[in-house]
Amino acid sequence: MNINDNFRYLNAGLPEDILRRKLCGDVEGAVRLIDQWLSREDLFHEMRCSLTAQREMILRQMDDFPYTRAQAMERVRKRIPDFTEEEFDARVDAGQIRWCYQKGEMRYFDRFLESLCKADPAFASRAGIALHGNESGGKGSQADERISHCIRVMKEQGSMRVRIHIRATLRLSDEQFTPGMLIRAHLPIPADCEQQSEITLEEIYPPGGIAAPEDAPARTVCWEERMEENHEFVVQYSYVHTARYHKTEEKDLCGKAPEEVAGEFSEQFSEQFPEEFTGEEPPHILFTPYLRALAKELTEGAEDPLSKARRIYDFITLNMKYTFMPSYFSLENIAENCARSYTGDCGVFALLFLTLCRCAGIPACWQSGLTAEPDFCGAHDWVRFYAKPYGWMYADPSYGVAAVRMGKEERRRFYFGNLDPYRMVANNAFFAPFTVEKEHWRADPYDNQVGEMETEERGLKYSEFHRTKEVLDCEEL
Repeated sequence: MNINDNFRYLNAGLPEDILRRKLCGDVEGAVRLIDQWLSREDLFHEMRCSLTAQREMILRQMDDFPYTRAQAMERVRKRIPDFTEEEFDARVDAGQIRWCYQKGEMRYFDRFLESLCKADPAFASRAGIALHGNESGGKGSQADERISHCIRVMKEQGSMRVRIHIRATLRLSDEQFTPGMLIRAHLPIPADCEQQSEITLEEIYPPGGIAAPEDAPARTVCWEERMEENHEFVVQYSYVHTARYHKTEEKDLCGKAPEEVAGEFSEQFSEQFPEEFTGEEPPHILFTPYLRALAKELTEGAEDPLSKARRIYDFITLNMKYTFMPSYFSLENIAENCARSYTGDCGVFALLFLTLCRCAGIPACWQSGLTAEPDFCGAHDWVRFYAKPYGWMYADPSYGVAAVRMGKEERRRFYFGNLDPYRMVANNAFFAPFTVEKEHWRADPYDNQVGEMETEERGLKYSEFHRTKEVLDCEEL
């Protein structure tokens, strides 16, 4: 069993005395009690696995919450001198500023300012911060105009193709480097899927990196090297991404009548789906009583899978607010907690949509990698879902939430059933193992968008290595 498999048992929970210490931020006390429990010979296997994962989660959680209240206020006031204590408290109460306890004192999320800027264009303007990318660029930005063009082309021509070149790197922090140390590094690369073709690995440096098969569920290049000098690990690649347009609003596909589409898909897609598309996947894709009830209420009266999926998408995009999240390593019950808090990021919204779809009997699966635009490259997650008789379609709830924020209703509707072509798909499953698996804790056990590193002794946290990703060229075909 790989050490990261311990996360599959998180839902076994924590003994109450440990949970209370964790919630008040008593890291030392919680870890001490976990170690006592792990020393017991009569401990049930699932609980042992849960405690093993929780121990590492507790040790890492505080890294994401470094600021005292005074430090958080000082950070905002460097940008907005007249920002008030009352404004700060209101945003904390609204769930827009994340926090946790450290030894009973509230500490605030390290990316809270960036999160406020992304979720609130007026706040970003007040702070004098300009955001980039399709999801974050404001009205009239290049990104806004690019997506409007993309939607127009896809509706007129039925699809849009883009050839994309990307260069990505990893480099160990100098503070972590020791000559002669063994390093294993992983960088995500394009995987075989419906949208991607003509995948070419143009550069792998240093030579000897092993590229996983194109159909790997989490595709990477992996290097293992005993390093005498600290250096970058580099992969450069190109591929063609094709985005096809699905006319979901007219319950039609590419201009064809439903009966035509049904005949077209009857042979291509079987009605029998493996559990990986329909079942639970602990610890975050779970059919809890709350999510079952929510899915039932949302889809009541909807007669077909597409209508049910649309109800779920509308619920998320019209009601939820975007916030940056702490490391997924430290999160629990991601889908259900999103449904409780009405906040999340792209992966959180995707997990909730996926889980509610499966609860409603709609096959759904994860996709992730990068948003790859001519002037922006960022990590991103979304979902594929199957709606008879139309076949597999896509949903990007996070981009739908962004469209609401921008007042773009047509765009919000577009991202139900469709994606833009500015994507790089590296992962076709959630919580998928690497072909050359890590021996120690992953920085993100569930997803891989920016890379992973480990030594002989331990897995490295994101703060211990540098990552870059750059779109070198993006050509509409």
